[in-house]
Amino acid sequence: MRRMFACAVGLVFVGGSLTAQEQPKTQVAHPREATEWIVSYAYNANDAKLPRVLLIGDSICNGYSKDVCEELAGTAYVTFFATSKCVCDKSYLRSLAFFLDEYDYAVIHFNNGLHSLSSDRQDWEACLRAAVQLIREKSKGAKIYWASSTPLKDPALTAKARELNAIAARVMKTEEIPTDDLFALMDPLDRNVHWSDTFHFKGEAKKMQAKAVADCVRQALGAGKASGAEAAAALKAAATATGPDGKLDPAKK
Repeated sequence: MRRMFACAVGLVFVGGSLTAQEQPKTQVAHPREATEWIVSYAYNANDAKLPRVLLIGDSICNGYSKDVCEELAGTAYVTFFATSKCVCDKSYLRSLAFFLDEYDYAVIHFNNGLHSLSSDRQDWEACLRAAVQLIREKSKGAKIYWASSTPLKDPALTAKARELNAIAARVMKTEEIPTDDLFALMDPLDRNVHWSDTFHFKGEAKKMQAKAVADCVRQALGAGKASGAEAAAALKAAATATGPDGKLDPAKK
């Protein structure tokens, strides 16, 4: 797992004030979780020959991000920003703005939801609209996709995810943003086979999610899969001797 790398990233957001653009459009009283976290990787960080994709989400995004990188190897570079912060969190927009400013992205694939299940629905909708507005303002013409929140092992929690997805669907229809329906992809699967706990998925399900995300990206770019040689070269270039993703180098598998 790649969790502890998040500490260095989190320090970026300590101190400083929000710009007018990054101020929450709607101030809400939203309690934080006992531990809040951010995980981010920028694969092929120094490369610019291919378009770059930004994945935004939570631990589900963190779970499929490496597989997306491998799916898109040789076609696009991947940056991901995964966080426990609800879209209503007072610093969510500042965190989001930081990653939006890091690169010029061709595609942005966006989700927020599983850490928002207990949020006031009106607050969440207002804050989701504010996040979409910020993404649009900073996207520089990137193609934007919304990803629906995935179902859970618990039926009552799944019902809450459905509620948020319905709200998000209304927002995205207004914003004319297409949806990558990961909920519909996962919901028919056997909870006892494909879930590792209440929220998270085992390997096969994560690969299904990654393929769906990568398919969205390829469609947005009008690109097919890279050749085996191109993909291997991109993965080798993404490898690092100082981090856990050195395994991205096929020679090290």
